[in-house]
Amino acid sequence: MPYDAKDPFLNVQTFVQTGATAVPELDRWQQIAEEEVQLVAEMTRRNELSGGTPVVREFEKEWREWIGKRFSVTTVNGTSALYSGYFGLGVGPGDEVVCPVNTWICSIAPALLLGAKPVFCDIDPDSLQIDPVDLEAKITQKTACICAVHLWGNVYDLDAVMAVARRHNIAVIEDCSHAHGAKYKGRMCGAIGDAACWSLQGSKAVSAGEGGVLVTDDVDVFERACLVGQVNRVIGIDLVGAKYAELQPLGLGMKFRAHPLGIGIAQVQLRRLPELNRHRAAYIEAVEAGLKDVPGFRPIKVYDGIERGGYYGFPVIYEAEAAGGPSAESLVEALKATGLSVSMTPYPNLHTLPLFTKGFDIFTRNRGPLCAHEGYPGYRPGDFPNAELAQERTVFLPRLSDPIPGAADIVLETLKRVVTQTMRQPSSVK
Repeated sequence: MPYDAKDPFLNVQTFVQTGATAVPELDRWQQIAEEEVQLVAEMTRRNELSGGTPVVREFEKEWREWIGKRFSVTTVNGTSALYSGYFGLGVGPGDEVVCPVNTWICSIAPALLLGAKPVFCDIDPDSLQIDPVDLEAKITQKTACICAVHLWGNVYDLDAVMAVARRHNIAVIEDCSHAHGAKYKGRMCGAIGDAACWSLQGSKAVSAGEGGVLVTDDVDVFERACLVGQVNRVIGIDLVGAKYAELQPLGLGMKFRAHPLGIGIAQVQLRRLPELNRHRAAYIEAVEAGLKDVPGFRPIKVYDGIERGGYYGFPVIYEAEAAGGPSAESLVEALKATGLSVSMTPYPNLHTLPLFTKGFDIFTRNRGPLCAHEGYPGYRPGDFPNAELAQERTVFLPRLSDPIPGAADIVLETLKRVVTQTMRQPSSVK
């Protein structure tokens, strides 16, 4: 697509040659289009507003066939999908669940409310993904489940993680909330673990506004997931076994059901996901290729055989010492002054939160997995050196879904210019 001659500010050459410092709006993406609006209107007119409606069942079928699993169920959000998955796998009081320390709290929070103790493990500071070596070191006889997170649209070393799990006969939940459409050696992320969950929250690549999905091949995991949160799922339509038949259709009386209108929106967005992933990938790969010319910056590591997807964020590594420049925090502030949408890591390492540092009496009267007398050790700074290093040197660049022509070059030119300027004036920015 050619540059717009009527608006020379969008022309990269103009941006570079004039020394422009204010970054223009770089993304033209609109998340909700007319197709979603029309489907929601049609569903509303036919009163398709609650429960396992035709659109909900159709979406679940599309999702499980896309991933390559036997069973799927939608939920009100990704957190409830994980809760359903943990419950489906039998996680409960006295168990331990191992989880990377640099994920969003909702990856592990459902396990706490089932009475299980969180056990964090460190990461590879270059890929930002779970470290299989530290993962194995954290496994005990009480470990019931590993929650491994495909963070920021990148993919962890699934072979290594699954090998650890199989050696110890431990179930794996793949948290794919950031990685819609990502693949590992030709297989969909979510197809390899014992269960997998996605968030369909409003900022995700496939959005229901709020929503979630669980998939599994295990009929018991699926039916327990339905038992805990899918009131009025019907035997013969949704449920396939007789083990819990006498408890259905009311199950345990809990509702984690997704809203059908949100699932209608997600169905449209799922069908557009390949195009969205192509746009995001082309832009991110162009920026990553150009980082070789920007002092101190380099892309995150991507393991062999991985096709990223979803691209929930665009992290890169900035090493101030290599650049001879300012700290990452100071550089981010300087970049923000140009109008470039950048940030430090938006997720705190979980071991730094008071909830996990000190513990908490979740159920009152000294009951629960975060109580010291229950063996909860708490955490301290320094417990996860790789995750702490990553926190200091990871910078998030703008993630664009429908970038203007030359957006990657504008981002790279801005990075190069600001790094160069701050290297010349170290005292004002450090």
